[in-house]
Amino acid sequence: MEMGKSLEAETSGGESSAIDYDVFLSFRGPDTRQAFTDCLYHEMLEANIRVFFDKEEIHVGKEIGDELSTAIENSKIYIPIFSRGYASSPWCLRELAQMVECKKYKPSEKEILPIFYDVEPCDVKLKSQLYVSPLEEHEERFGPEMRRKWEDALTSVAQIKGWELKRQGYWKFIKSVTREILMKLKIKDKYVAGHLVGMDDRVKGVVKLLNVDSGAIVASWEMSENRHSALAL
Repeated sequence: MEMGKSLEAETSGGESSAIDYDVFLSFRGPDTRQAFTDCLYHEMLEANIRVFFDKEEIHVGKEIGDELSTAIENSKIYIPIFSRGYASSPWCLRELAQMVECKKYKPSEKEILPIFYDVEPCDVKLKSQLYVSPLEEHEERFGPEMRRKWEDALTSVAQIKGWELKRQGYWKFIKSVTREILMKLKIKDKYVAGHLVGMDDRVKGVVKLLNVDSGAIVASWEMSENRHSALAL
């Protein structure tokens, strides 16, 4: 699929891209990159969903770069994939905090749909030590203010109804996620103009090939075209 190939090239780590995205995937690479997230990414591409997938394996001591920050700002749907190691990555937490900020300032344009990959929502709500422990370590390096910001982002997103993978296979789960994303993006309901110039002969030809009361259908089409012409005048 050419669209998929072009997006895959444009979203490679470090390369800039000015396009807007339907979906931004946030994930910890060592946890899910080579398996679940890769499968989800390619399934979405096959469905013609424009998805940002960061190709860089690790970002040590870096702030979110311009390209990544722009991709977050220009995406419609954010999908954080909460794995057991997600909170151990300052990079993931920075992404999540920016998603929450974008959603806050453009609530009608942005949506966050979390996937609880191998954790429970209560873990992301900081009800267990799974995410609390790495946040405590982050506080020593980044300070209490940054820790509070990341805690707020985690707990707010954990309140959102998302998907829980639990003990089901990838294929069926990913298909379900992709279908729901398509519905939200309304890809199947794209606007088609009521009067398409140059389509008259093609429609008549198709109707005749179908041979299903073709005379009546063609007559109805011609009446419709006459009405459009009258309105245009």
